[in-house]
Amino acid sequence: QVQLVESGGGLVQAGGSLRVSCAASGRTFNSYIMGWFRQAPGKEREFVAAISRSGDSIYYADSAKGRFTISRDNAKNTVYLQMNSLKPEDTAVYYCAARFGIRVSRGSGEYDYWGQGTQVTVSS
Repeated sequence: QVQLVESGGGLVQAGGSLRVSCAASGRTFNSYIMGWFRQAPGKEREFVAAISRSGDSIYYADSAKGRFTISRDNAKNTVYLQMNSLKPEDTAVYYCAARFGIRVSRGSGEYDYWGQGTQVTVSS
């Protein structure tokens, strides 16, 4: 069982930066692939980024490439999403998720545990 708690969301102007964090409980954090997803009002949840257990394999959605950076600190049981050059269309609730396995996945259905989400609002 893994419990995930996101933090760091907030209101930022377009072009600004924000870092959201996700702290995981338990001693086996480095056994989990970690992902970030987001859901805007009226839209389906979508993949943003994912990182392998050791951090050596990373995937981004096209919308995140070049602007967002996912990273993890296994000693702190925490995964981060650094978001730069934010746009109003990045406004959403951001969720972190954990997947027990080896293969990094972009599919939300393949993740086993989810956080409660943190709101990110980008004003124009």
